[in-house]
Amino acid sequence: MTAFKDHFSGHAQAYLAYRPSYPDQLFSWLAEIAPDRELAIDVGCGNGQASLSLARHFGAVVAFDPSAQQIEHVPVVENVRFQVGPAESLAGVADQTASLVIAAQAAHWFDLPRFFVEARRVLKPGGVIVIWCYQRLDVNQVCDVEIDHFYRHTLDNFWPAERVMVDQGYSEISFPFEEIQVPEFSMEVNWTLDAAMDYLRTWSAVRRYIEKQGRDPVPDLRAKLAPLWPGATAKVRFPLFIRSGKKSS
Repeated sequence: MTAFKDHFSGHAQAYLAYRPSYPDQLFSWLAEIAPDRELAIDVGCGNGQASLSLARHFGAVVAFDPSAQQIEHVPVVENVRFQVGPAESLAGVADQTASLVIAAQAAHWFDLPRFFVEARRVLKPGGVIVIWCYQRLDVNQVCDVEIDHFYRHTLDNFWPAERVMVDQGYSEISFPFEEIQVPEFSMEVNWTLDAAMDYLRTWSAVRRYIEKQGRDPVPDLRAKLAPLWPGATAKVRFPLFIRSGKKSS
């Protein structure tokens, strides 16, 4: 099995505090396309952000993450069981019992062929698997130019190789399920410039840059964005890139 590449345990609390939330409409849609609302599995759950939203729509949720530090920061919810474990081995989930399996901003870290085999094992006939990711934040044309340069040039040598899948919007992943058409979804937040910078510091490439270079690259970007930021707060948008499919009965 592929070794766990831990890019987030060292800043699990920051990840919890500064990552944007997924829209409620996404989880309503997930509940609609699942064959029933009995059991949902959240794989690579991180701080449990998606798990808690699933809990409002499904009777039970089992959430897995290989990072014990991430699991330590999740809240206690009656119908959610958080468990330390890899995507490739969903221990404790019986065959053909899950209505839904999701991976939110996580599938690019998995051994995907093994994960898909395991998802097929736990899904009941007609069960649904949905994986999604998001890329850079969109603010406006002038801010986005600076953020894109930071992403592609300042951090170019510091992104893990798996990030290419995110840049491709998961479009090149071989997805062995009967695909389901997906509506457009995006996350939207109103952020101050400092809130946006706190978010950028959760990027794995920023953490690696600081480790290797001995300095934080974010203040330089903040100085460039300060005169461009549209007001005290700005609407920040994150389009979601989603693959969805059904297990054939």
